[in-house]
Parts: sequence; C-alpha cells; structure tokens
Amino acid sequence: MYDTLPVIHFVPAENYKRDKANYECPLYKTAVRAGVLSTTGQSTNFVVAVDLATDRNPDYWVSMGAAMLCALAE
Repeated sequence: MYDTLPVIHFVPAENYKRDKANYECPLYKTAVRAGVLSTTGQSTNFVVAVDLATDRNPDYWVSMGAAMLCALAE
C-alpha cells in the first residue's frame, strides 16, 4: 500500500500558477492524518501540498486518498 517517491527538489517561483491537470497531493508528517487543527485551520500533521503530474484526472487520486508521507511510523 506504500511506495517510495524520488527525492523532490522544491524550486521557489514568483507568481506561480498551478496546472489544474496536476494532482495537488498533500504531504503529511506521519500516516496519522488526524492532527490537531492549528489557528490557520490546517492539521498540524500537514506539511505542504505538492503538485504532481498525472495521466489521470486529479479527482481519481482524491477519491483514492493518495498522499505523501515524511514517515510511516509515528
């Protein structure tokens, strides 16, 4: 149920416009998605959303609950 992703190099860009054809994949610290909500309304377990190119409709990955994890164990 888990697979390894390659190392991702983040490159900051001004006025970035995301491609709607990409999947906006959430990156979590651990596999436990139920973190405490912070004052911003985000889970404290949430790190960042990563745009991933995909051949499928992004809604497919949303319905599958696909996410990236920094660590499998807590």
